[in-house]
This record gives sequence, C-alpha cells and structure tokens, in this order.
Amino acid sequence: MSETKTIGLFYGSSTCYTEMAGEKICKTLHNLLGEERVDFFNIADTPIIQTQFYDYLIFGIPTWDYGELQEDWEEIWDELDSLDFSGKKIAIYGLGDQVGYPEWFLDAMGYLHSKLVHRGATPCGYWPRAGYVFEASKALTPDEQYFVGLALDDETEFQLSDARIQQWCTQIVDEFGL
Repeated sequence: MSETKTIGLFYGSSTCYTEMAGEKICKTLHNLLGEERVDFFNIADTPIIQTQFYDYLIFGIPTWDYGELQEDWEEIWDELDSLDFSGKKIAIYGLGDQVGYPEWFLDAMGYLHSKLVHRGATPCGYWPRAGYVFEASKALTPDEQYFVGLALDDETEFQLSDARIQQWCTQIVDEFGL
C-alpha cells in the first residue's frame, strides 16, 4: 500500500453518487495504469490518516444543500488539520446540483481544496468552467476559469459524467507524472 506509484482514492458519499463516480474513476484509471495502481476507500470506514501512505491522492466530495459538507467529511474535517500533505499530489472530484443549488455549486470541493493546499498538497486536475450554468461556487480558481477539480452534476447532467471522467483521468495521470 505504501508504493509511491499507487493512487489512494478517498470519498464520502451518502446517496452513492460520489461512490459510483469514484468507481468509474477507478475503472478508468485501471484501464490506463493497471488494476493494482488505485486503492479505493470510503472515509466512513477508513481512517483519514491512511492518506499519509500515498503520494498521489484523489478525493471525492459532494456538496450538500446550501454549500455544506457531506456528513462523513464533516465528521473527519478537523482531523485533516493534523495531517501533512507536503509532497503529495492531489486531485479532487466533486458532485453538486447546478440547477437546484446554483448559488453553492460544488462549494464543498472548494473547501476541501483550500484545506489540503494549506496542509502542503500540490493540486492537480483543475477542470474548465465552460459549459456549466450556475450562480456562484467556492470551487473556482481565482480567475474563475476553472474548477479546482472535476465538476460533476449527476442530478442534471448525468449523461456527460462518463466522458468528463475519462478526460479528467487522462489529465490527472499526466499531471501526476504516471
């Protein structure tokens, strides 16, 4: 598990959409890198300190209601402050609803990105904002041209998720240097 070329994917999910997206990401990465290269963890079942065994990390986080953290992330949120992500490359995918919650689209992904970067992580996998329609998001880069990770909306754009996942996985493999 401590191989430097293995990716750890950690997600939190209440409705299974973030888990299903993670499974698709794992499958895509297996096709690109081989099946032994990605370990898959639900943060409800796995201590978040396990992230420290990986140099390459992917995090999956949905945004709930009015820009809130999903319950499993909320439970371990403060534990992240005690971890060192220096030297680790991270990529984040987030799920949100740009129609139902347009003022808070993917806010939780932005919160997680900020926390991990402040803990020393090197972010990868920024995703173009073009093609999304929402009012505000804390998951945008300062120039507002990119999301800080893969933006998925399985509520209103489910049909676009597979292609987005495929493209993003190719991008992060390159950015991770794998």
